[in-house]
Amino acid sequence: MTELFDKGLKVRKEVLGEDYVNKSIAGADEFTRTMAEWSTEFCWGALWARPGVDRRTRSIVNLAMISVLNRPHELKLHVKAALKNGLTKDEIKEIFLQVAVYAGVPAGIDSFRIAREAFKELENG
Repeated sequence: MTELFDKGLKVRKEVLGEDYVNKSIAGADEFTRTMAEWSTEFCWGALWARPGVDRRTRSIVNLAMISVLNRPHELKLHVKAALKNGLTKDEIKEIFLQVAVYAGVPAGIDSFRIAREAFKELENG
């Protein structure tokens, strides 16, 4: 692996949680391994590890973009990460209200539903 991959793996574990990342990596097969390595190296190592924008801000941007892209699995994951990165439930609510206005009420409604599921999963351990 590259130095960028190692850096990305560290950041990814800090943001998403070590258990989730370890399971994700262990679950990669011959077909998906390249994508898993690529996303760890470039998304997490090249982008999330960059200075200039803190993780809290990156979480805000991610929540809005992933919500608009209608990627529920990733959205739930990043709602949990956003809480780890210092956002409050009220701030997440405001982000999704803005999504509803600018990207459509259905996107906002789905985002609220997914966030509620993420909150419950965190509460139930």
